[in-house]
Amino acid sequence: MLSKLKEKKFKIFAAIAVVIGFALIRTFERKLFYDPFSVYFNADFQSIPYPPVENLKLFAGLFFRYFLNSILSLALIYALFQDRDILKFSLLIYSVFLVVFLLMFYIILEYFPDGSWLLFYVRRFLIQPILILLFIPGFYYQLQKTKK
Repeated sequence: MLSKLKEKKFKIFAAIAVVIGFALIRTFERKLFYDPFSVYFNADFQSIPYPPVENLKLFAGLFFRYFLNSILSLALIYALFQDRDILKFSLLIYSVFLVVFLLMFYIILEYFPDGSWLLFYVRRFLIQPILILLFIPGFYYQLQKTKK
């Protein structure tokens, strides 16, 4: 048991480092990123209009946060699976989702003034590392399936 733990110490260390990285991003989010929607979504947002935003600043902040979460997620995926094909596929998927989510966020923000719930969930995918929660079990399952 102890020898298995020693063999996996890099994976354990990487996982802990990534979780700490996610926690630091979350802890310092108000200082690092411009996001007037954090206050907006803590209020009764269904009955009030969107807050005024500086689009360039907002999208730069969303991009930067998504980028940081993606880098940490990709590092965790590589540390756990140590497979370049999985890493390349994950990078492709993260890139596609970045474009799709930013485009959806812009369309909802500009053309759907009463789409606060849609905006809430699209923003959630941009600012939280949700995709990693889907990828790790999926890749693990796929690897177990191909080993049989």
